Amino acid sequence: MSLLIGLEEADFTFLKEKTQSTAGNLSVQLDKLEKAGYISIEKSFRGKRPLTTCRISQVGVRAFEDYVENLKNYIS
Repeated sequence: MSLLIGLEEADFTFLKEKTQSTAGNLSVQLDKLEKAGYISIEKSFRGKRPLTTCRISQVGVRAFEDYVENLKNYIS
């Protein structure tokens, strides 16, 4: 979520590299975020290669902002 909050969109490979996750682990986490309504996932092709693109939703932005606010309150 923290990666997507500052980007319009990010592809699976970018997220995998930045999080240093395995493909399987990242796939499971993205599925959970999508089911919660925090992100949308679009599957397409770039040439003959599959391309998975993720975007944070407005619900996801609000949830992330709430999370950060709760962290600030906890630290204070």
